Amino acid sequence: MDAILKPADEKAPRRAPHEIARPSREQAEAAVRTLLAYIGEDPEREGLLDTPKRVVKSYAELYSGYAEDPKAHLERTFEDVGGYEDMIMVRGIPFHSHCEHHMLPFIGKAYIAYYPSGGVVGLSKLARVVDIYANRLQTQENLTSQIVSSIDEHLAPRGIALMLEAEHQCMTMRGVQKAGVSTITTQFTGVFQDDPAEQARFMTFIRGGDR
Repeated sequence: MDAILKPADEKAPRRAPHEIARPSREQAEAAVRTLLAYIGEDPEREGLLDTPKRVVKSYAELYSGYAEDPKAHLERTFEDVGGYEDMIMVRGIPFHSHCEHHMLPFIGKAYIAYYPSGGVVGLSKLARVVDIYANRLQTQENLTSQIVSSIDEHLAPRGIALMLEAEHQCMTMRGVQKAGVSTITTQFTGVFQDDPAEQARFMTFIRGGDR
């Protein structure tokens, strides 16, 4: 039977990490040896003998976000904030991720602000949410959306503002090879989306202007 073709604009749903059958560590190391041979190297030479093990071990760290759930860091909130209802911002959170198209790094900073609707979350937890999603294969656009969606789902604030600024090595090391070019993505919800003045205030905070 002929395969049924989907419309060009219909994408297959992204499967959750636990739905993917994972190869063994030995299979992963064998794949690294195959890639070494593919680029013209000798996987058996002294300097490369332990490279497959090192690469697989580094992948466990670089892509640790697949094994973590942001909910674990956002489910505990603090209600005793003295009636504080204004903007809370964590500025300049460093992150590194990997482009899902070339598996090359993109490195940058995240700027997160939200208006609490009740309790607030520990400030370090927002940085952990950034890291969890960054430590997966990503596009910057999807990374932006995932961070905002997670905060919105678990904190239900009155509004969220997020800006990511990053330099992509797939532009720097290959292709057009343009070093120093950064990509900026933003997303606003709630009061930030409804009020341009709040967006302007958020951008002022990012620049470190008068508060």
